[in-house]
Amino acid sequence: MDHKTWKVIITDCDHGSTQEEKEEFDRIGAELILAQVREEEDLVRVCKDAHGLINQYAFLARKVLEKLPKCEVIARYGVGVDSIDLKAATDLGIIVGNVPDYCIDEVSDHTIALILSWIRKTLFFNQKVKSGQWDFRLGIPIYRIKGKTLGLIGCGKIGLEVAKKIAVFGVRVIAFDPYIERAPEGIALTILDNVLKESDFISIHCSLNDSTRHLIGEQEFKKMERKPLLINTSRGPIVNEKALIRALEEGRLSGACLDVLETEPPDSKNPLIEMENVIFSPHVGFYSVESISELKRRAAENVSVVLSGKWPKSVVNQEVMGKTRASISVY
Repeated sequence: MDHKTWKVIITDCDHGSTQEEKEEFDRIGAELILAQVREEEDLVRVCKDAHGLINQYAFLARKVLEKLPKCEVIARYGVGVDSIDLKAATDLGIIVGNVPDYCIDEVSDHTIALILSWIRKTLFFNQKVKSGQWDFRLGIPIYRIKGKTLGLIGCGKIGLEVAKKIAVFGVRVIAFDPYIERAPEGIALTILDNVLKESDFISIHCSLNDSTRHLIGEQEFKKMERKPLLINTSRGPIVNEKALIRALEEGRLSGACLDVLETEPPDSKNPLIEMENVIFSPHVGFYSVESISELKRRAAENVSVVLSGKWPKSVVNQEVMGKTRASISVY
């Protein structure tokens, strides 16, 4: 293919700048267009001649992908690819890439920050002092973190980094992850029921897919014997929100720290908002200036290398190998 005909569309993004992407596609002489579209009709209209796509929130369903005959590769801004119909992409010979190891420091730091903010009641005391109440007894009791147990649901790169960082505080770490056979030293791999029963803190670090959607629901909350703190910095729908609300109301949890929700932003009438034992952040765990720059550059690279005839470093749908539309010369 004559590289002058390459067209790459960014379907949508909220990063404010596409400088890193532009630099990457200028390097190979490809045209880059920021479309900011999410609706199916708009996606088809704008992307029908694209050879590569980068997407963030727009859902690329089969009926959209089927109308993009030139598309060779899709790169997602992020780790999860639940905004792309992977089976459809594979069936159509479209390579799907992600950025699986960006924001590891950011999400793990955010998780630790939430746990420490909770156990030391820093947000609570900040509010009290600003309202004129200088009295540590308002926050009694406070328990030390040393000797507690953190249960990880998902033991990938971010989960492992959380384990490494929290171990400094003398916290025991156990983990459930059906995709690994052995965990690094210092982490006890076990079944989900044991994580639910034995943990003082439960932190979610798995991706969202059909097997993890509502992984934590009514029955799981009933097995949480220590009334743990639940932390979710992964994906909102992994937790059944209605069941979470009931568990908090019934005292099955000591609290929840939520960077993600099933519906974002939450409805103003969501009962979680009024609960004093719930801490929110607005899906910011991934963010730092450095992580966003890295994300943008690497997403663009996933597209540019395919257009240049090479297999990208991070391919989600490995099954597409050998039947891709792209003219791949190096695997």
